[in-house]
Amino acid sequence: MGYLVGTDEAGYGPNLGPLVISATVWEAPEGVGGEDLFGRLGHVIAENLDAVTGNGGPCVAMADSKRLYSPDKGLRHLERGLWAALGLLDHRPRTWRDVWRVLAPEALDGPMPLAPWYADYDGPAPFCCQAAEMQPVVEALRAGLAAAGVRLVAVQSRAIFEEEFNELVEQHGSKGTALSHQTLALAARLIEPLPARPISVICDKHGGRNRYGPLLAAHFPEWLIEVRGEGRARSVYRFGPPDRRVEVCFRTQAESCLPAALASMASKYLRELAMRALNGFWRGRVPGLQATAGYPQDAKRFRADIAEAQAKLRIHDRLLWRMK
Repeated sequence: MGYLVGTDEAGYGPNLGPLVISATVWEAPEGVGGEDLFGRLGHVIAENLDAVTGNGGPCVAMADSKRLYSPDKGLRHLERGLWAALGLLDHRPRTWRDVWRVLAPEALDGPMPLAPWYADYDGPAPFCCQAAEMQPVVEALRAGLAAAGVRLVAVQSRAIFEEEFNELVEQHGSKGTALSHQTLALAARLIEPLPARPISVICDKHGGRNRYGPLLAAHFPEWLIEVRGEGRARSVYRFGPPDRRVEVCFRTQAESCLPAALASMASKYLRELAMRALNGFWRGRVPGLQATAGYPQDAKRFRADIAEAQAKLRIHDRLLWRMK
C-alpha cells in the first residue's frame, strides 16, 4: 500500500475573505496513482454531476470545485461530496463552527475571533443538503472504497485571513511564493505521521512557477531533493529513504486527480462559509448592501459601500482588506 496526497486552494485572487489551502490523504494499493483513482472508484464517485445516479452507479460527485459550485448552482453539490468524505472519517459537523473545528480548528483559536464578522457567527450545518440523507451515501461510498482497496485517511485545511495574508506576502515577496510555502507546510504536516510506505503528493501549479526545488528543501531540509523534471506542464521531485520515498508533482489541472479535487472542494467550501459570515455582518449594518464574492472589481465596490459603517465601528483595514 502507498499514500496519495492532494492539495489545492480557493481564494487566491480576491481582496476580501481568506485564502484557504486544503490537503487530502488517501491510502491505495502500491502503484495506483492519483490519476488512477477516478477510474478505480468510478462505481461510487463521479467526476461530474451528470454521472451521479445512486442507483447502482456513482452515488456522489467529487471534482474540481468549479464544476460543482457556482452562485446559480449553490452549495448543494459541493456540500454533498464534502459531507460524504467527512462521513468516511466519522465527522458529522452540525454547525458552521463545527465545520471549522473539523477542517481548520486553529482558525477558531487564532485570527477568526479578531474579526467581528467571524467572532460570534454560527448557524446549523449542512446548509443545502440534509444530514439524514447523507448516511446511505456514506455507507455506499465506504463499501465502494473498501472493495477497491482504497481508504480516505484525512482532510485538513489551512485558512489564511486578511491580516496574516498581507504579512505573508510582505515576508515572501509575492503571493505565489506565500501560497507555495503554506501549501508545502500543510503537506509536510500531513506526511509527517504517515508510516514507511511510498508517498505521492499532487499539487496544482502556483503562480506559473516551474521550479520548486528550493521551496521543497526549505520544508524537508533533512533530505536531498532530486529533480525528476521541471516544465510548464509538470515539475516532479523525489526525496526520502527507499522505504518511504516521497514524490511531489506540481502540475497543471491537478484537480483532475481525486486527492486534489477533494482538496479543492474543502477549500472552496470553507471560503464560502467565511464569505457567508462576512456578508451577513455587513448587510446587517448597511441597508440594501449587495453581497460580494470578494474578487477585485466587486470588492472595491463593496469596500466603498461599507466605508461609512466601517469608520463608525472603528474596524481597521488590516482585518478586512488583502493587499493583493
